[in-house]
Amino acid sequence: MTAAECYVVDLGRVRYAAACELQSRLVAARKAGLVPDLLLLCEHFPVITLGRNGRREHLLATDSVLRQMGVEFHPTNRGGDITFHGPGQLVAYPILNLAQLRRDVVWYVRQLEEVMIRLSGDFGVRAQRIAGWTGIWVLEPDREPRKLGAIGVHLSRWVTSHGLAYNVSTDLRYFDLIVPCGIAGSKATSLEALLGRTVELAAVVQRAIEHFGAVFQLAMRQMSRAALDERLQAWVPVAEAGSIGTGAPNPRGSQA
Repeated sequence: MTAAECYVVDLGRVRYAAACELQSRLVAARKAGLVPDLLLLCEHFPVITLGRNGRREHLLATDSVLRQMGVEFHPTNRGGDITFHGPGQLVAYPILNLAQLRRDVVWYVRQLEEVMIRLSGDFGVRAQRIAGWTGIWVLEPDREPRKLGAIGVHLSRWVTSHGLAYNVSTDLRYFDLIVPCGIAGSKATSLEALLGRTVELAAVVQRAIEHFGAVFQLAMRQMSRAALDERLQAWVPVAEAGSIGTGAPNPRGSQA
């Protein structure tokens, strides 16, 4: 049996708002069958995002401090609470039709975690799940859990958007501006911090693509941004209700 195809599009470093607008258009196009399943990969300029069920008090910095540090702030329709995106972080936005894979939100979130767990193992890092918390964590004796990868997704008629953020060489000081994922006492970490050496994002990206294909049983293909834009020409998406935002497993709706 031939595996279904998923096309990888590298967006480079983009503003968060631009990535959200593109995802909105692609979700509409995917519903209409105008584009195949996609995996968008990017980095973001420094930005703090707040999920639809997140609490504003988990933003610890004032607007003035954010401006001084060059950090944007965006409420968003994904699930989950608050997180930081920035240079050195691999962000993956799958645009998948789960109706053709498996209609199961919990399964989908667990698969994204599995991608990051396998990816970490390639670099000798043992990352794992923690019951009741979404994402992947590193546990060591006598230390608080440290979060290596975060997840916050959105579903509309079983088409996915948003996704995962994996810290490769991210400046972890930015996480001091928030209560990461709304979990008091939690800390963020990165591959570089754990390994004590430089890690090139490009090396992580290729392995992430391979693991994504293996976990979701998809044949991964490359597509340029220009080719994607050509498919979207003259396509105007229509906003729809009845979507699901999820940052933790709960198939009934939004969660943090």
